[in-house]
Amino acid sequence: MSLFKARDWWSAILGEGEEFDQGCLCIGDVDNSGSGYDKVVVGSYMGMLRIFAPHATKPGEQKGADAQLLEVQLRDPVIQVDVGKFVSCSELLHLAVLHPRKLSVYAVSGTSGNVEHGDQYQLRLIYEHNLQRTACNMTYGPFGGVTGHHFICIQSMDGMLMFFEQESYAFGRFLPGFLLPGPLCYCARTDAFITVSSTRQVECYRYEALAVATDADTLQDSEQQSKSSGKRLSAEWTLVLGEQALDICVPSASPMASSIYVLGERNLFCLRDSGQIRFMKKLEYNPSCFLPYASVSEGTTNLLVGNHNNMVLVYQDTTLKWAAQLSCVPVAVRIANFPDLKGLVVTLSSEGHLQCSYMGTDPSFFTVPKVDAREVNYDEVDAEMRALHKVIREATKKQDIIPKAEAEEDITVTAVVSSELDDHSQAHVPELNGLAVPSVKVKVKISSHSTVQSPKMSVCVQPPLAVTQDQFVLDSLGSGSQQVVTFSAFLNGQYTPADLTGDIAVSFSSPTELNPAGVPRVAQCKFVLPLRLVCCPTSPSKNAKYKITVDTNKPPVNLNEVFPEFVEKAEDKEGNALAFQFIAGSRVTVLASKTSQRYRIQSESFEDIWLVAKELVQRFDRHFAKLGVKDFRNTFSGPIPLAEYFERVDHHFELRVNAQKYQDLLSERAVQFRAIQRRLLTRFKDKTPAPLQNLDTLMEGTYRQVIALADAAEENRACLVQAFSRLRSATHLLILLVSLWQGLSADQTTILEATLLPLLQDTPQLGWEESVDAAVSHLLRTCLSRSPKDQAVSLGTTQLSMLKDTSRLKKHIMLLCDRIGKGGRLSLSSEANVPTPVMMPAACETIPEPIAEQEEEDPALQQEATAKFIKKKQPSKKVKSKTESSKEKKEKDSGKEGKKDSKEPAKEKESKKDSTKDSKESSKESSKESSKESKKEKKESSKDKEAAVEPGKEKTKVSKKASVKVKEKKKESEAGDG
Repeated sequence: MSLFKARDWWSAILGEGEEFDQGCLCIGDVDNSGSGYDKVVVGSYMGMLRIFAPHATKPGEQKGADAQLLEVQLRDPVIQVDVGKFVSCSELLHLAVLHPRKLSVYAVSGTSGNVEHGDQYQLRLIYEHNLQRTACNMTYGPFGGVTGHHFICIQSMDGMLMFFEQESYAFGRFLPGFLLPGPLCYCARTDAFITVSSTRQVECYRYEALAVATDADTLQDSEQQSKSSGKRLSAEWTLVLGEQALDICVPSASPMASSIYVLGERNLFCLRDSGQIRFMKKLEYNPSCFLPYASVSEGTTNLLVGNHNNMVLVYQDTTLKWAAQLSCVPVAVRIANFPDLKGLVVTLSSEGHLQCSYMGTDPSFFTVPKVDAREVNYDEVDAEMRALHKVIREATKKQDIIPKAEAEEDITVTAVVSSELDDHSQAHVPELNGLAVPSVKVKVKISSHSTVQSPKMSVCVQPPLAVTQDQFVLDSLGSGSQQVVTFSAFLNGQYTPADLTGDIAVSFSSPTELNPAGVPRVAQCKFVLPLRLVCCPTSPSKNAKYKITVDTNKPPVNLNEVFPEFVEKAEDKEGNALAFQFIAGSRVTVLASKTSQRYRIQSESFEDIWLVAKELVQRFDRHFAKLGVKDFRNTFSGPIPLAEYFERVDHHFELRVNAQKYQDLLSERAVQFRAIQRRLLTRFKDKTPAPLQNLDTLMEGTYRQVIALADAAEENRACLVQAFSRLRSATHLLILLVSLWQGLSADQTTILEATLLPLLQDTPQLGWEESVDAAVSHLLRTCLSRSPKDQAVSLGTTQLSMLKDTSRLKKHIMLLCDRIGKGGRLSLSSEANVPTPVMMPAACETIPEPIAEQEEEDPALQQEATAKFIKKKQPSKKVKSKTESSKEKKEKDSGKEGKKDSKEPAKEKESKKDSTKDSKESSKESSKESSKESKKEKKESSKDKEAAVEPGKEKTKVSKKASVKVKEKKKESEAGDG
């Protein structure tokens, strides 16, 4: 057993479904037995009144069987019970029961029985008071210094104190500035009432001041009280707590003459009778109830504090002396004396668990039995140890972080999209831009191979697509059972979606032998919506702003055969032209060449070409696969439309900048609005009225500005969502064209998609531009790096922040396309593009690239790499002569390029004033190093010439012939490029 646990002496469960609070428990000799022992009185909000006389239970005896003396069902809920001298003609103890609209005083009497059934107890009503106001709580005591009797004070929910002198009503007073009722307690030493108001301060009112104040029955308003003849009620003293109080208690037998204890939500306060703080204890838990009682030590007081951690803690002033664990959260705690044991702690929970316990320890008499000594067989122990080591090694070998998938899944999810559109559209908006919005039905079949519990299905589509229902709660499935769910998808926005793919996820629990409740699992499935859902057939257009040409290696096919569902309005019967009108977009026309193997896709919107181009490529692949053609290929000859793509990037970034500006302006106007509010409040609270000085007009104008900025920010947010969808479409189109241009594999296309489309949605914290810039920079430094040394450099872990502009991003994307076009291979491994000796020397020639590349790559590393490569390749004498003649031409070209390079930084300095100092210094260093290289090459070429002329005429002839051959080769290469 745990040492710090309350020892259960007696307990009982009171009813079922009943509720109790801190005022529902009372301790006292309510039946006036004269034995000096207490009874426990409990009332509930359900109107049940119970009286117990607990005693220790014998082994085998049922708890609480004969301890309950009385149980009565009252008509009204019981708010509070108290035991005191409430009858004028008697000094015996009586029971006061407070109801919401009534106060009843009862006499509890017991009659000794002559048979084995025991004593009989009765509850007899002495008197009752019907209340005009709803009661909250009550307190009692010898008000006014009366002896031998107790008066009762009841606090109502609207702040009225009602005083009753036994059978008669005395008077009522309203508390000033009242809003909500708080705990109430009477202090007999000062003849005063202590409460905590809604302003979170302790207030003390003397009984004498309450008695002579204005009568509350005639005047309630504070202004009327001030104008009346009676004295205005004011507090004797106040103390600000800063938190709401749970309970107030004034111990009657405290060794300290003046002690008032207040239990707050986070602190425990001990006050003097004058309102000064004696001490304060900060609590590190949420208290629920407390009770001060007399301490054995002189000059101190003990406190019992219950908390929401099922604990009762014993404090001696501020020092924690003991902590005991309970079985429930106590809402009321008392100390009682019973015949068998004195000083028991009585606790009551909100559910009705009544417990009498004590704090201490139960000694354990258990002793470990002696083990018979036996000889150890070391051979058997070694064999067992080896077997266990073998099991451990096998387990560690098979262990994996990711659990292996089973051969057969628990659930199989398949989705089938209907080939026909719905007869009656399920779209929320039946018409957009004068065109009907269709819907298509999706049928999902869930097949179970084993028992699954509580399956739930979620459907997700890309906006502006929507579904009729995206969440489904399914019934539990048995082994071999199936369930079919249907829903419809449709367009629900004023723009074209970037993706027609949807995702279905089914979460369920699969029970196992070790876990019958089930192990959580997820099954996923994808479905593709038809193109007919977002567009309809229309007549082709001859001219368009944006055009893209796709080449094939097979004769042109009839477009009506490839797109049979769009033949309704096709004017060209030969199938050379087909047009698609997007419901929330522009018209896209596909033209097939009659003479060549080319197809042109044109539209007035660049991003709308994406869905048609994707569908065209996929349908061509399926069409020729059905015909049995294996060598069919789609290609794109270029150029890549980066200028059109960068327009979408700039538009999206501009909207993001506008969103940030609106956010800053809104915060400024909100600060201004709150400052004006504070000024107005101080003016209104001032006792001497002062002119507003047009603060109300300024506040109204600021409010209008806040509303206008909020509307503009919301409109900009909607435009940003549309712009991001269009940017995604344009990015998908760019990836498709690059993959067709260079014939990228599926893995390389996946890497490119992850690089240029890292996000499914924009957020203020992380946007598309900075994510793509970081991803592209990583590719340029790793697999697309031109120097092997740069491949060891990885992307830093710095926090991504919004870019200042898109110039750097656009340069990086241009550089990415350029390097892919020059044979760069996308790969996640760092050794993807390490140069091999098989490469031609021409591949190592310096290629003029944008300034962004010069910022990223160190020119010194490039010189070292090229120098090493040239040293490894030692040509023959004939090749030497060829290289000498080619060097002469390169000298001229490099001289011209050096001049151009020296002029370019000066022009860039004039045009780009906002560029940083680092970029200027790097460009200067690169130009200086290039000029130094050209000078070195000139010196080396001049030495080579002298060495070549001295030996004789034969070598000069060879060099001339080699130079002529090099000239012819260069002319051929230039003609091929042209």
